[in-house]
Amino acid sequence: MANDSYQRPSPEQLLAQIQIEERRKGRGQLKVFLGYSAGVGKSFRMLDEGRRRHDRGEDVVVCATQSRYPAEIQAVLQGLEIVPTLMAGDAESIDVPAVILRRPQVVLIDGLAYENPPGSENAHRWQDVEQLLEAGISVITTVNLQYLEKFRGEIERITNKRVSCSIPAGFLDRSADEIVVVDAPAMESLSRGIESAANRTALLAERHALSHLRELALLVAASVVDHQLESYLRSHGIDQSWGVQERILVCVTPRSNAAEMLESGRRNADRFHGQLYAVYVQQPALSQRDRAVLQQNLDYARQLEAQVEILSGFDAVDAILKFAHQKGITQIFMGQSMREGGWRRLWGNLIDRLIRSTEGIDVVVYPH
Repeated sequence: MANDSYQRPSPEQLLAQIQIEERRKGRGQLKVFLGYSAGVGKSFRMLDEGRRRHDRGEDVVVCATQSRYPAEIQAVLQGLEIVPTLMAGDAESIDVPAVILRRPQVVLIDGLAYENPPGSENAHRWQDVEQLLEAGISVITTVNLQYLEKFRGEIERITNKRVSCSIPAGFLDRSADEIVVVDAPAMESLSRGIESAANRTALLAERHALSHLRELALLVAASVVDHQLESYLRSHGIDQSWGVQERILVCVTPRSNAAEMLESGRRNADRFHGQLYAVYVQQPALSQRDRAVLQQNLDYARQLEAQVEILSGFDAVDAILKFAHQKGITQIFMGQSMREGGWRRLWGNLIDRLIRSTEGIDVVVYPH
């Protein structure tokens, strides 16, 4: 007798599971040591893990190093095999073909954010890493928070330091299997340096900045975990209505003032370093005035860097809920209609249905 509790996976669930399995099959693992300040000890942690893996019998090689290391790091480095880099004047790049030909189990790359010399096969080192992962070689690497494109502007404002290269916002989310935030030594070394200058005000300001940077680094790690969780849940047919980060959805219509909702959504997304979405469910036969208001709302959403989506469906609530579950939305912002009459009553009924139908998602209604 068939088990009634068994549910056949949907085509979307099967596709997600196949994609995850294909990605894992024959692909190397990526581990990242992330630092939010210079001198926190990322290089030592990476090389020391390489040494320990080597001692356990894994085939480990070093592909890229920094120009200078303190004595304790040099001691670790001397016990590991090094694949020479390619030189182009004073610049160097990883010899990717040589590493693939050598086919170690694990490679160590100190400095994920470097740019390769002109004429290299890949313009960026993170692209070299992708190539090695696809070849089935695991990578352990290091990177400072300031090189992540998503937080680059904010960190420049905190540190007053500008960097010339960056890693795309989605690289770690889609590629990293493990991320380790390296932070403890930085707080100690920073405090000693400022206290010796007898400047308590500067010490407090610097500690505040360092605390902010540490928070951003932890958010990066949380984002990687969030994406891994999302992939797992989707591949197993589990609806996701929550996540590590805030994901705010603003429902835009031609008959509500969306500015306040969008601005509030942007502030909340920025505060928690989350994502902001704005959606409009298509409606038939809009008047010229309605189209103008709608376009103004959508343009303002894009100005606030929201991801704008146009949804379709006979039932607006179903369309919104489907999108919310696909994106793991945590909050939905909706506005009441600015007009009296039948439309206001209809939209009010839609809001009531949405509130009753959501589970694990906060619905915030903005009166106008």
